[in-house]
Amino acid sequence: MSEVLRLQNINKTYQAKNGEIEALKDINFSVNTGEFVSIIGPSGCGKSTLLSIIAGLEKKSSGKIYIDGIENENISPKIGYMLQKDSLLEWRTIYNNVIFGLEITHRKTKENEEYVKNLLKKYNLYEFKDKYPSQLSGGMRQRVALIRTLAIRPEILLLDEAFSALDYQTRIMVTKDIYNILKNENITAVMVTHDISEAISMSDRVIVLTKRPATVKKIYTIDFEIENKDPMNARKSPKFSKYFDSLWKELDVDAKED
Repeated sequence: MSEVLRLQNINKTYQAKNGEIEALKDINFSVNTGEFVSIIGPSGCGKSTLLSIIAGLEKKSSGKIYIDGIENENISPKIGYMLQKDSLLEWRTIYNNVIFGLEITHRKTKENEEYVKNLLKKYNLYEFKDKYPSQLSGGMRQRVALIRTLAIRPEILLLDEAFSALDYQTRIMVTKDIYNILKNENITAVMVTHDISEAISMSDRVIVLTKRPATVKKIYTIDFEIENKDPMNARKSPKFSKYFDSLWKELDVDAKED
């Protein structure tokens, strides 16, 4: 696997009335093509800030970010972003929601529209293309939001607590769907989550941050040694609870699942 993303000595400092607030300090890690990496840490440690910096939505104070070996300072077309809410436009059909990113980036070509249609067919959403978001379940809406993001063909997908708005049962099913889509399409993913179980079940590696100013405390490689891994069968593995206990101790929080 080749390296697609590298963070080198990333620092972030905010100006406040009573002086500077150091949010991130010397963050270093890399992500390989097709890898799924989760970032966890104490509440308020700066996880979402770090994701926004990777996306180019927020400026870092110092350090460098490389995408495919080239230093990147701004918003990159190689990066897609999924937020907590699906943000579907209620007055547009599912199909028109999915091609929205192509429209605003002036990439609505026949080839890209065909790619979108194939994604909808592949992931069992094509029959709903003329429906409206209010007619879909929460899980289906999240799949639509993912396909809308994939329509612009990003190399890297950033997920910021992307499943936290869903109820627990739906969340479990959606993580399986999203995981399988990303692996099938060979999309590299970096996810911020407060849910330890979610991080373990979906990730190839989990990066643990310290409290603010956040630094990389430890990086765990997650290997269940099972074929056809997905978040559902990962949770059934005897190794799951061992990973959970280790990460819980790293965070020093109550061992509770959402």
